[in-house]
Amino acid sequence: MNVPALIDAIVRQTTILIAHLATADSGRAQLAHTANQVFLDLSAALREQGVGSKVIADMFGLALRTYQEKVRRLSESQTLRGRSLWEVVLEHIEKKGPLPRADVLRRFCNDDQAAVRSVLRDLVHNGLVYRTGRGDHTLYRAASSDELRAPRQSSQAALANMVWIAVQRAGSATLPELGQALSLDAASLQAAIGELCERGLIRELPGAEGPRYESHGCILPYGDPHGWEAAVFDHFQAMVIALCTKLGAGQTRSSRDDTVGGSTFGFEVWPGHPEFEAVLGFLSRLRAQGSELRQRVADYNAGHTAPSDSMQRVVTYMGQTVIADGNGRTT
Repeated sequence: MNVPALIDAIVRQTTILIAHLATADSGRAQLAHTANQVFLDLSAALREQGVGSKVIADMFGLALRTYQEKVRRLSESQTLRGRSLWEVVLEHIEKKGPLPRADVLRRFCNDDQAAVRSVLRDLVHNGLVYRTGRGDHTLYRAASSDELRAPRQSSQAALANMVWIAVQRAGSATLPELGQALSLDAASLQAAIGELCERGLIRELPGAEGPRYESHGCILPYGDPHGWEAAVFDHFQAMVIALCTKLGAGQTRSSRDDTVGGSTFGFEVWPGHPEFEAVLGFLSRLRAQGSELRQRVADYNAGHTAPSDSMQRVVTYMGQTVIADGNGRTT
């Protein structure tokens, strides 16, 4: 096995996904904390696999003392996230605006002026800042609370969906467990939990370590405008869980009767090909079969109590991509 090559390839694909997420809807998600959070999360995951600190330090190419100091430093300051130019320009306009463009450029004269101008364009494009006038008479002001209310409500709804999925996948989880799984601050998590409980989507149960939350189902309807973040998280998490479960059981090969794992199928078709419609409709048919099966299971479960010592949770994921090659073929 060439594990280092596999890890490098997975990291590369993951960074591509993160780049797309960070710029979705023309946004600019803050990433200053990401590298440090990856280091801390990877260290924690290795410890959960029974790997000692000295070995982990060696895996990172660090001396044990250096590794321990880095973990301590990042753990103590992980809530003090780095400030990007995008963030501080917005904060300055919020506090001091309306401001002429010349004043903004003068305030950030130590930064690359082209970068500052680019940030201003981004802020205007995203609706966080409004621009009036032209040329040297251009003025910038921050969007008001009323102007930002709809996007903020959309963000809160999307966050609640992500928490709902995390609870459902975990089966039962405490607030600290959910906060760690989603990297959310306590206030945002508590607000999402409160909304989900109020809507009856999750329920609170007493636990030895504090309240636990559970959900017996999570269905995001087609076309939900606040569901895409949760859907991405759910699909990625399901794939990772399946791979980790299989690797944790020591299975590095597939068999026809696998109950844990996945398969990838590639097709090359074109309009007029006898299997063109069958290939493009593959995902739709799988979704329909999955929805029908889920409903049959739910109907049966509604009238039957599961044995507490033998119930199994099964998570199935599916995906499909259509790519046209240089010759116009769909693959």
